[in-house]
Amino acid sequence: MDIFVAYIAPVLVGIGIGILSGMLGIGGGTVMVPIFRLAFDMSAIMSTATSLFTIIPTSISGAVSHIRAKTCIVSLGVAAGIGGACTSPLGVWLATISPPWLIMAAAAIIIGYSAISMLRKALKMKPAKVPAVSDEAEAVQGHAARLRASEDVGAAHPHDAGAAEAVQGQAAGAVDGKLTRKQLLIGAGIGLGAGLASGYVGVGGGFIMVPLMLSLIGISMKKASGTSLIAVMILAIPGVIEQGILGNINYTAGIMVAIGSIPGAVIGARLVRKVPERILRFIFGGFLIVAAIMLVLNETGVIA
Repeated sequence: MDIFVAYIAPVLVGIGIGILSGMLGIGGGTVMVPIFRLAFDMSAIMSTATSLFTIIPTSISGAVSHIRAKTCIVSLGVAAGIGGACTSPLGVWLATISPPWLIMAAAAIIIGYSAISMLRKALKMKPAKVPAVSDEAEAVQGHAARLRASEDVGAAHPHDAGAAEAVQGQAAGAVDGKLTRKQLLIGAGIGLGAGLASGYVGVGGGFIMVPLMLSLIGISMKKASGTSLIAVMILAIPGVIEQGILGNINYTAGIMVAIGSIPGAVIGARLVRKVPERILRFIFGGFLIVAAIMLVLNETGVIA
């Protein structure tokens, strides 16, 4: 039984996390933290530290796949990753001086927010039988609308023509992957917030980066997911080093989960075309809500 708990169970958990990661484009931290805390009975700080450690190989595997498929913007991912790398050690330090209940409360809030966002998107998605507009087409349509709007502004207000041309340039860059220096600086700013959350709670930070990359930079969902994985594999490194120095990482569990999550991500990437994403989001969102509630109940002593 000890061998199963120490080695086999983490690998099986990792396979499941990897499959979900490959199918939904998530880093896995929102799943690993409650599992390490509740199923493996780790302390709050060890749960977040081990999750952060395990996220790195998983995100590297996913990032490599996205780079090969050209479904990411490398320059933006590096900019966000460097920004996050500056703040993730601060998040780790805050976690070391925080009471366990506060760390898990923050984790529960983040996990719950991720679940609600996932369920809201699932409700808005069309059933699988109805051909959906691709992410790239959606981005092109959105930028085309901005282009038409900017042209109207230029026609009505000639003195604003320069601003209209700037909007057109940024829109085109967001689609073809060539971003302006301003957009890259925005990406670095996004990484600052993601790195702080990553170091404190042990998640990748994609729940912060993806929506902000969509709204502030204007890239497609597909490229935002791939780009965030590049950022995660960079920003998590300083935090992991600090957690390792502090002795908070359970390397055995982390490595075993990673052994399962890497091939699991490959399986998930292949299954994504066969399993409706809408159904997956409902199932996974529901699981995250239950996990967040369980974390709260565990920390308040309702369950042991």
